[in-house]
Amino acid sequence: MVKAWYMDDDSASDQRLEHHRNPPEYISIEELYKKTGVEYFKLNVDTYATDGVLQALKEKRGYTYEDEIVCSKECLPNYEEKIKSFYTEHLHTDEEIRFVVEGSGYFDVRDDAERWIRIAVYPGDMIVIPSGIYHRFTLDTNNYIRAKRFFIGEPVWKPYDRPADDMDCRKQYIEKQRRGFLVTAS
Repeated sequence: MVKAWYMDDDSASDQRLEHHRNPPEYISIEELYKKTGVEYFKLNVDTYATDGVLQALKEKRGYTYEDEIVCSKECLPNYEEKIKSFYTEHLHTDEEIRFVVEGSGYFDVRDDAERWIRIAVYPGDMIVIPSGIYHRFTLDTNNYIRAKRFFIGEPVWKPYDRPADDMDCRKQYIEKQRRGFLVTAS
């Protein structure tokens, strides 16, 4: 099950560590959604290919393209450079959808007060990071994740490093955040 918490301010230490505040300040999945618009789905990693749950979710949300990414020293060309680029604060013009099949890692997102929230993901966890939210990704100390990526239409995987406040997707995200993210029936 995914866990989320507010991060400490220790940017000098290893990004792959948990970076809890002292004392730790966890945030529920419901509160994470209310503050950031990040959505969470739990899928059965052993049966997702045949149980119809993922397929129904893809159809409902319009995901028509998928691929898979493996991040590890052995599998990712230019590993150190890629991991640094993933950890650079950025946004995308489309949602970022990741379903963890093996391994683990962290997605960090900012709340409305610019505080970092760390989201730990494990096999079976699927998160949807909204278009326009500043975020970043890193592996944890296991140094391995295999995840499926989903897109509506052709994949667009272009990060826009911060600052990108003048982009339409960022302005739209800020407006949604200001109004409050509405819970929809799944």
